[in-house]
Amino acid sequence: MNNYKLIIQYDGTNYAGWQKQNGVATVQEIINKSINRILKEEVNLLGSGRTDAGVHAWGQAANFRTEKEINLFQFQYSLNSILPNDISVRSSEKIDENFHARFDAKKRSYIYLFTKTKSPFYQKYSYHNHTVFEYDFEYLNKLSKIFLGEHDFTSLSKRNADTENKVCNVYEIHWRKGNEIAAFYITADRFLRGMVRATVGTLLEAAKGKKDESHLLDLLQKQNREEAGESLPAKGLFLFKVRY
Repeated sequence: MNNYKLIIQYDGTNYAGWQKQNGVATVQEIINKSINRILKEEVNLLGSGRTDAGVHAWGQAANFRTEKEINLFQFQYSLNSILPNDISVRSSEKIDENFHARFDAKKRSYIYLFTKTKSPFYQKYSYHNHTVFEYDFEYLNKLSKIFLGEHDFTSLSKRNADTENKVCNVYEIHWRKGNEIAAFYITADRFLRGMVRATVGTLLEAAKGKKDESHLLDLLQKQNREEAGESLPAKGLFLFKVRY
């Protein structure tokens, strides 16, 4: 059995997320149907993880298995030619038969983007909020360090999430600010549904109120979503990279 890995970029604006769902358009379904059309067989495209409705990806990883030996250059060209303009396969490779895009992933990185001024070129891919640029980014980075390491992120995930294990190990987290764009960056072994957007909103709320690290630790320990800040809009969030 041949196993092929894809690196995919997509604009999530018009999709109900990555994961296949009945009655709505999803990224996984669109790509899977396109592969089936090219190979003339039913394959199962497996992603490294879900992204919610409206969330984008710079480097989503996925794999599928087939008995066929594929000419990768021709396959990728054909796939991109029939995919819509908001989805692109950036690379393809044959990989070990046992590779699984989700279960073999060691680290996943997300970026959340803010813009200072209104721009038609940033509108779909960032959260236009000029007040964010007035925050103390040194203080934001100080607060963010509280989330490093293993923690139960129940308080920062969507209610009724379909996973019992809410413990995630955060390896890297920081903020950066430029003249027109600011970014939040986080890397962890796994993420819960809605976790990144809730984390960003909670950190901004804490920084605005000049709350200290003990406030965030207490929030995590309460394991109650209502204790955390609001989730920010999906359009500013990108799945940036998956590491194996």
